[in-house]
Amino acid sequence: MLEAIRRTSTFLREKQILHKLGVLASIAVIAVACYMLYHKLRNVDTARVLKFIAETDPKLIVLSALSVTAAYFTLTFYDWFAVRTIGRKDVPYRINALAAFTSYSIGHNVGASVFTGGAVRYRIYSAWNLSAVDVAKIVFLAGLTFWLGNLAVLGMGIAYHPEAASAINQVPPAVNRVLAYVVLAGLVGYVIWVWMKPRSVGRGPWSVVLPGGPLTLLQIVIGIVDLGFCALAMYLLVPNTPGVDFVTVAVVFVAATLLGFASHSPGGLGVFDAAMLVGLEMMDQEQLLAGMLLFRVLYYLTPFFISVMLLTFRELIVSARSKKMQPVANEASSSVGRTLNDHGGPAA
Repeated sequence: MLEAIRRTSTFLREKQILHKLGVLASIAVIAVACYMLYHKLRNVDTARVLKFIAETDPKLIVLSALSVTAAYFTLTFYDWFAVRTIGRKDVPYRINALAAFTSYSIGHNVGASVFTGGAVRYRIYSAWNLSAVDVAKIVFLAGLTFWLGNLAVLGMGIAYHPEAASAINQVPPAVNRVLAYVVLAGLVGYVIWVWMKPRSVGRGPWSVVLPGGPLTLLQIVIGIVDLGFCALAMYLLVPNTPGVDFVTVAVVFVAATLLGFASHSPGGLGVFDAAMLVGLEMMDQEQLLAGMLLFRVLYYLTPFFISVMLLTFRELIVSARSKKMQPVANEASSSVGRTLNDHGGPAA
């Protein structure tokens, strides 16, 4: 059976079938989202949306901004954890924080975050002598933390309140609850699997040793805390509709985020919004749109501009240091040449 699986995997990889299926899936998700978004927005009153934005309680905006800040702070531990997992404990936390914050905020807005975020990470980590392979391992481990956290939140949330997921996937609540239990059982099985003995994925220099049981639990906790703060930021901005609790908003939010991530569209634009509007259709649509727009400003646009400024500032510092060190290097080279000439050695 294992040999059959290997052959199938090799065939799929050589023919790029999985890549083609992924592209088709992304197109399908975007197409369905555009269709749903058109039907949801065609009767929206833009004036009412702007009115609700202007009337939003500033205290709620501040609290939501603090939740976003806490979420991005938690994101920094994705890289901190990943870098230490590959054995580079010499890289300080401030570098992990810079790489995580800038890569995620830019990746979220540009789209195809695995590649765009990976490029930003490489630019930062290469200064600490981390190779492209090392950065690829960091991206993989950080992504593993993200997915473990998402599966844990979705599994627990849907098991507790399956109706929230049914609003999006149109699957009966009983079936969604069973699926949630399957996801949670899979998570437990994975934790047991990596707890039993060291596990690794990949081959040769691309091999990555997976975190053991206790560290995997830490990964899951990091992911849950991150998503919890993100969901709280959204919850504070959506309409205060009776009967819509935090768990409902969290489940819909995480599901919408994953759909947006799967589409590879910048910021999940269109896909995330359609899923939120469908999943929370019991809310006033104009008021919900107002909250979603405010969330985009706080979670996507503001961190993006901060990241661009941070990276620009960093590049200016690196460039200034290089120019400052160049005369010193030239002087040292000239000095060595003069010394060799004075002793009859070859000229530099």
